[in-house]
Amino acid sequence: MSSTSTRISYDTFAHEAQSVVAGLVTMSKAVDASGLEKALTELLKIRASQINGCAFCIQYHLNIARALPGEPLTRTKLDLLAAWHEAPEHYTARERAALAYTEALVSHLHEGVSDALYAEVAQQFPGMQMAFLTAAIANINAWNRIAVALRFAPPVPKNTA
Repeated sequence: MSSTSTRISYDTFAHEAQSVVAGLVTMSKAVDASGLEKALTELLKIRASQINGCAFCIQYHLNIARALPGEPLTRTKLDLLAAWHEAPEHYTARERAALAYTEALVSHLHEGVSDALYAEVAQQFPGMQMAFLTAAIANINAWNRIAVALRFAPPVPKNTA
């Protein structure tokens, strides 16, 4: 049985590996500046983190998703995310395409992305949107691998009672 204690805390990692964090944050800012909807990118970050078993990133991105200004992600949408295939009526065609692409890049990396899936996703994410969507998924995968390997403890939500 393996231990689940933190190997290196997020705070220590962020302090000691500032250039790594800065690089990943720069990539995230580029995605944010691309025009992709923040709610959409938070959905795919949460889904990738669920697949990768990253409790730190799941909690971190749920906290962000719940605090988004404007029309926030619905509680139902967040609650059903792990089983979005069985609840397609709760997700737009664009969200479903992004989630399918996320799962392909996270779960089936060695198989690649089929031409059919790529064409379907490209209809929803034309031109450079596809490149930025791919970068968003790659970025959360990098964070997931770091957080899982170092066993970052999940952040405590700010609005807990």
